[in-house]
Amino acid sequence: MAEHPAYPVGLRLTGRKVVVLGGGQVAQRRLPALVAAGADVLLVSPEATPSVEAMADAGEITWERRRYADGDLADAWYALIATSDPAANTAASAEAERHRVWCVRSDDADLATAWTPATGHSEGVTVAVLTTDARDRDPRRTAAIRDAVVEGLRDGTLVAPHHRTRTPGVALVGGGPGHPDLITVRGRRLLAEADVVIADRLGPRDLLAELPPHVEVIDAAKIPYGRYMAQEAINDALIEHAKQGKAVVRLKGGDPFVFGRGMEEAQALVDAGIPYTVVPGISSSISVPGAAGIPVTHRGITHEFTVVSGHVAPDDERSLVDWASLAKLTGTLVILMGIDKIGKIAETLVAHGKSPDTPVALVQEGTTAAQRRVDATLATVAETVRAEDVRPPAVIVVGEVVNVGPVA
Repeated sequence: MAEHPAYPVGLRLTGRKVVVLGGGQVAQRRLPALVAAGADVLLVSPEATPSVEAMADAGEITWERRRYADGDLADAWYALIATSDPAANTAASAEAERHRVWCVRSDDADLATAWTPATGHSEGVTVAVLTTDARDRDPRRTAAIRDAVVEGLRDGTLVAPHHRTRTPGVALVGGGPGHPDLITVRGRRLLAEADVVIADRLGPRDLLAELPPHVEVIDAAKIPYGRYMAQEAINDALIEHAKQGKAVVRLKGGDPFVFGRGMEEAQALVDAGIPYTVVPGISSSISVPGAAGIPVTHRGITHEFTVVSGHVAPDDERSLVDWASLAKLTGTLVILMGIDKIGKIAETLVAHGKSPDTPVALVQEGTTAAQRRVDATLATVAETVRAEDVRPPAVIVVGEVVNVGPVA
């Protein structure tokens, strides 16, 4: 009889009994999706991996610690047969056939009545890939196709322009520390769906070149301020474009709520009745030191790290930072936006008890092709910044962790 391709279908398993035979690696990989689908899962196996056992302990599945017995599949809707006993697999497969239970076999796909596709997910879409040629059931090929489709959906390179899902209102997107690959999957997808992008100079600029020609890209630094403060003008631009029914992305560097004024924008949107969503980003306070080979915490050296803004000098009456208390901490101090004030900051830390020999690292343009790291101490950092012409954006790390790893 000629071999026919499998008929693809989505099973709705909520509240329906699914039997899994065998508690090994196959079950460990397949059980989370069955649980997520709402299935009433019965696991029959004398043993299980620690992860599978943890699922049973948490009440996500029912585990009967025994071998397969005839009758286990009588009232099941779906079965996964994955024991290490070929005879048990054959008997269970025969029972599934008698009771008309769709059955997947991990040991012999040709004897199964169902195949598990390579699956992936991207914001409301499930991608499932099956081969149509029975002679070419290479799981690596189907997985590669699955990955290519999912990645295309996530980064926006695979999109139906006339039928795309629009996200109404404004998305406050953290773009990460600078490298285009370090934006989140969701952030990249929202960029691909945007009509308007209002971008900071510290956002991942390379991503802007990938946007379709119809997308309006606005440099936040060039919005006319008039009688407004810069932030008020940006807020107005977000509201104006959103009220026109456009999908707007506010693309920021790092994370929107780490010295990014994201909450000010969110409050303005709420006041204007504009729906918004926040997409967290990778903060430069951790990622940039890491990219330069510096852990902000390290066993035996520090149990904490503190992130502060250095855009206001310690002796400025507007400063909200308790520099005297920071000088007494033994942990890592990460300073953002502090390059032009680092001399006064170092002087203040030393005056309040920090050793002048405390290591300091300056990481300029972190995670980008222009990244460079310059090391100093609190005693020498001001002169080092001048001599090495260190410029913003740069992250300053103060503490013994600077000397933990190799200099990047």
